[in-house]
Amino acid sequence: MAEADQSAKEQDADEVQDVEFTAAGVREGFAAGFPVALGVAGYGVVFGVVARRAGLSVAEAAVMSATVVAGAAQLVAVELWANPIPAVAVVSTTLLVNLRYVLMGAALRPWLGQLRPGRAYASVFFFADENWALSIGALRSGSTNGAFLLGSGLVLWLLWVASTVVGATAGDLVGDPAAYGLDYVATALFLTLAAGFWEGEESLRPWLVAAAAALAVDALVPGEWYILAGALAGAAAEVVAYDG
Repeated sequence: MAEADQSAKEQDADEVQDVEFTAAGVREGFAAGFPVALGVAGYGVVFGVVARRAGLSVAEAAVMSATVVAGAAQLVAVELWANPIPAVAVVSTTLLVNLRYVLMGAALRPWLGQLRPGRAYASVFFFADENWALSIGALRSGSTNGAFLLGSGLVLWLLWVASTVVGATAGDLVGDPAAYGLDYVATALFLTLAAGFWEGEESLRPWLVAAAAALAVDALVPGEWYILAGALAGAAAEVVAYDG
């Protein structure tokens, strides 16, 4: 049995295929990411509305979306916005919210690690939950397109910035984004994409562990610690099962 388990692990390691980084690959990722980016744009409108109500100008909101590229962290930041800006609270809270990207980036390393540093880091700058799910799904399915993440990230970035401007400019016309369900768009998109990782009942294990940990920490600890707790718990569950 131990030999069989070891053989299975070695087989899994061998499944990481060589990838290439081409302009055609960027276009492929761009096209594949466009439908998802349209959905994310709804969330961008929400951010634009919230940012304007927090006192940011249209230009400031657009620059924030263009440089931070992280919807949840941006919303947390503007919700904490005040005069003077509580820099420590904003930075620490957004850092905590974004720590999940450490684990997500590690999952992409077998493929991105084959690329030149400049290409890999440029790709990572543009990745978010939604195009990460698209990219990891494509690569695990055998795609050799190492530029998929960059292409899908570029289209997401473009529509994210554009929709931020729309929300910040026409916020009064939009009204309350929650009334249209726009505040739930990004979550619904990610859950839909995550369904593509289903490989049978064993796929439930990390999700259930992550959900239980996140709910428990959210009930006991103030702030956004539940995000990190859920991510670490889900990853730990898979590591234990894999080693076992």
